[in-house]
Order: sequence, then C-alpha cells, then structure tokens
Amino acid sequence: MSMNKFYKYLPLVFAAILIVGIWAGTMLPQNNNPNNPLFPAASPGYNKVSDILDYIVHDYVDSVELETIQTDAIKGMLEDLDPHSAYITAEEFHQVNDPLLGSFEGIGISFRIEKDTITVINPIPGGPSEKVGLMAGDRIINVNDSLVAGIGVTNNDAMRQLKGKKGTLVNLTIFRRGIPKLLHFAITRDVIPTYSLDVAYMVNATTGYVKLNTFSATTFEEFNLAVDRLRNDGMTKLILDLRGNPGGYLQAAIDIADEFLSDGQLIVYTEGKNRNRRYAYATKSGSLENSRVAILIDEGSASASEIVTGALQDNDKGLIIGRRSFGKGLVQEQMSLPDGSALRLTVARYYTPTGRCIQKPYAKDEDFNDYYSEAFHRYTTGEMLNADSVQLNDSLRYVTPGGKVVYGGGGIMPDIYVPLITDTLQTYYNLLANKGLIFTFAFDYTDKHRPELNQFTDFESFNHGFNMDDKTYRELVLYAEEKGIMEKSGQVALSKNKIKTLFKAYIGRNVLDEKGFYPIFHQIDTTFNRAVYELNKVN
Repeated sequence: MSMNKFYKYLPLVFAAILIVGIWAGTMLPQNNNPNNPLFPAASPGYNKVSDILDYIVHDYVDSVELETIQTDAIKGMLEDLDPHSAYITAEEFHQVNDPLLGSFEGIGISFRIEKDTITVINPIPGGPSEKVGLMAGDRIINVNDSLVAGIGVTNNDAMRQLKGKKGTLVNLTIFRRGIPKLLHFAITRDVIPTYSLDVAYMVNATTGYVKLNTFSATTFEEFNLAVDRLRNDGMTKLILDLRGNPGGYLQAAIDIADEFLSDGQLIVYTEGKNRNRRYAYATKSGSLENSRVAILIDEGSASASEIVTGALQDNDKGLIIGRRSFGKGLVQEQMSLPDGSALRLTVARYYTPTGRCIQKPYAKDEDFNDYYSEAFHRYTTGEMLNADSVQLNDSLRYVTPGGKVVYGGGGIMPDIYVPLITDTLQTYYNLLANKGLIFTFAFDYTDKHRPELNQFTDFESFNHGFNMDDKTYRELVLYAEEKGIMEKSGQVALSKNKIKTLFKAYIGRNVLDEKGFYPIFHQIDTTFNRAVYELNKVN
C-alpha cells in the first residue's frame, strides 16, 4: 500500500484500533464498571465521532494534528453521499468561491505558466498592475523575496502569492523582452472584478451572440447590459452560448430564464427530504420574450446552464443546439464554519417545468471517478459522433405543452444535435489543435511581434489588418515537425484554412481578449454556424 493511501485511511485505522481497544477493555475487571466516565453509556445525543477524535488526540502513541484528522474524517463522510457535496478548507475557500462572487482581491492580471514561468497574458484594464505599467508578455521572476521562475511553480502557487487583501503590497521582479535589465514593480493589491460574460457581439444585422462562462453574483447584470446594447444595435435574434459552462448560482439562472419567458411560466422547482418544494416562475415581461433564441450546449454544460436550457425547452421557447449536457440536477447549500472553511451539502434536487430531473446516475466509487469521467465515455459509445448512440430512458419520457418529447435522467438532449467533427480530411488540423501546438505557436508569435500587434486597438482594425501569411504558416508546420507531428501528403493543404483561422483567433485573444477571439473562431465553429443558419432561415 502506498503512503498516500495509508494516510488516506489513517482515520479509519485509528477508529478500528479504538474499537478493538474498547472491546478488549471490556474483558478486564477494572473496566466492567458501568459508570466509567471515559466511555459513558450511549444516549440519543451521544457524539461518537467527537469522542473518538478526542481519544485519538489525547491518547494516541504519537502526536497527531487534530485539524488534519478532522478534515480527513469530514471528507470521508461526504464521499459516501454524492459527487457534489464537498468540504472546502480555509486555504481553498477563496479559490473556490471567488469566481462566483464577481470579484477578488489581488494585483489584477490574467496569466499562464509558460516554460516554467508565470507569464502575463494581459493586465486587467484599470487594475493595479496596469496602473503601474505591467504589460502583456512580462515574465514574473520573483514575488517579494521568493523566486517563482524555473522552480516548477503551479497555477495554485501563483494565485496564492499574487492574491491578497486589498491595500497590501507585493513586489514583483519582471523580465521584459527587449529590456536588458530586470524591472521592479511595487503593486498595491485591490478589488479586481471578474466577469462571467466572455463576449457579446452582433453576428449580422439582426442576430446577437452572448457567451457566459459561469453563473455568478454579477451574471444577470452583465447579461442585461449586453442584451440592451445588442438590442440597440438591432438584435431581434439571440444565440446564447452555454457550452462548457459548469453552472453556479441558482438565482442567476432563474433571473436569466425569466428574460425569455412570459409572466407566470414555470422556470424550475426544487425539492428535498428536508426542503419543501419551492417553485420559481417568470415574474415580468422579459426583454427577450419576443426574440428568437438558440441556446448552445455540450457535455460541459451543467447545473445552472441546464436550468436555463430546461426552462426554455420545456416551455417550447427557442432551439437547443449542440450535444447532450452534463446532467447535474442536485442543489447545494453552503455552510461557513468558524475557521474559514465551509461545507457544501446537497439538500435538494431541481426539476424542469415538465417535472423531469436531469441528474445522471451515480454510484459510490473512489472519488466518484466513473461519474466525472462519464462525459469521456461518450466518445467510446459513439454518442459524440452520432445522436442515435445516445441512450434515452423511455420511463423518463415527458412531453412539453407544445408536444415536444423530452427526457430526464441524464442531461438535456438538444433539439438539434451537432456531432463532434472528426473529419479524416482535417486530421492534421485536429492533431495540431488538440495538442495545443497552434495555441503555443500563437503565444510565441505574439511575444515576438508585440510592438506591431499593439497597433490594433479594436476588432475591426485587427480583423482587416492581420492574417497569417504563408511564411508564418510554414514556420508552424516546421514547429509541428519538431514536436513529432509530420505532415502527410495532402493533409496540410486540406487543413490550411482552419489552421490559419484558429491561429488568427488566438492572436486576436492575445491582443484584444475574448472579443478578438470569438468572432474569428466562429468562422470554423460548426455548432455556432448551425445556430446562425437555423435562426435566419426562411420557414
């Protein structure tokens, strides 16, 4: 047995030792006293876990850390419940909760670990890093007195050192390409806003596009501001992209669904053993009630994403396009604990307006591995390539008011299925894209050509002024060969257009964030293009 597994089961070993010891003790005359204060008789309020923990801490042969044992015990209890009940340690708390709060406290940069170095992708506009002059492409060598370059730093390590309370100071040592000496910056941490809306833009004269990456405390406000702007630009049809959106706050999902539905229409209801049934209805005239809508989903769309999708599908509003969603129909409540940790406990299930629960089945195994890897199993069953491979349960068949047949028991099946593209004619593109080689090559290209790329200050100038030339394309092919991906006769030429488009999209993101990425990437996005076609075709 490995040491990791040993420590994992250490609390159980202690408990077993204690039980054996108690049994053995009952065989001794001096422990036959029924009034022995060490082990009082069990009563309805008797706390066995607390007694065992106390006994281990006070009487175990070696020193033990109570907090470590408590954490292991709590996690062990939750592992027997469901995949989404979780214990959040004090150290993990901000990392887990900040994305849902709409802000965090730190220096205000987006970064990635590139060649074992924290590399600034972009300083957040108006944030403390931008104010002192930190720039995209800067490499962070030291944080305060700690070396962080070339030592195997992780994303968690970087966030732990760069985040901190508002008003505190952090000193950074920076390497900047073209500058012979290291640069030093003193940055005062501040409140940094985070956004759940990646991009909103007009696809054509009447069709708008909005992509949400999560459902946070600020999502509804962000969504409404974007929709108002798009409507002012002439939007009458909307593509709402929830692909890869893992969910978040239930109320944010209810509020957004409300914008599409008529007053009084049911959005969702929740119910649990100790939670009475609670209904959420559309409460007002939604701003998008009269707009045509397509919602894009995939195997990464979960929880709040599925609430919005299910509410519209079950009320016969719009089209759901893509692949079957994740299948999370459990509702958690969070209880904060005095030491800064928290417990997220599943307290209810949610149900779509037709009464279906879309929670997929789960069984206890090691860390619910089968549950979380189920989306990957869809590749082996053929579901990602063919709608006929999706296994639907006829006993969980429901019918919407408009006569549409829908199913519960494992995610939401779209109205229009779009398979994952694995065209053998595009094998070369798929290899380069899936292995991240186009992304990495684009990052290096941006780093080397930043002065000329910085002249593009808006999407229009970038879109018309930048394209991947053939010289750069050949450099990418050689770069791929160095990484072990050799071109085959005909494959490179067939993939050339898609490679050039994705490269341009990545450069657009490096220069202009998401608003520089999506309008270009959508040229080769089959699900997006199907939505545009469906919304704009003449019936």
